[in-house]
Amino acid sequence: MDLKLDHYTEGDTEIVVVEGEIDVYTAPRLRELLIDLVNKGNFHLVVNMEKVEFLDSTGLGVLVGGLKRVRAHDGTLDLVCTQERILKIFRITGLTKVFGIHNTVQEAIDKRSSK
Repeated sequence: MDLKLDHYTEGDTEIVVVEGEIDVYTAPRLRELLIDLVNKGNFHLVVNMEKVEFLDSTGLGVLVGGLKRVRAHDGTLDLVCTQERILKIFRITGLTKVFGIHNTVQEAIDKRSSK
């Protein structure tokens, strides 16, 4: 399975749509996209992982790295994920305390807007 990446702007938030597997082979593409978005001044990101079928430690590292990049600019990186097998990875690693994990893109945007 390959990795499909897309992104679009919703207000002041950049939505990154990820589909497929985020692993040691595909994670560098996601890393490059996140770096590019931050370098272009997008400091509020929502990564929609609803169509992610697999996530390994390399993928987790890319997401944490993206979070560090946006936080350096007082930004945010939230996730959209309702799949139990992916959520379990975040729970086991303790990353549910680090990332805002939401059920929908709109919920992620609304949560940040209300802060």
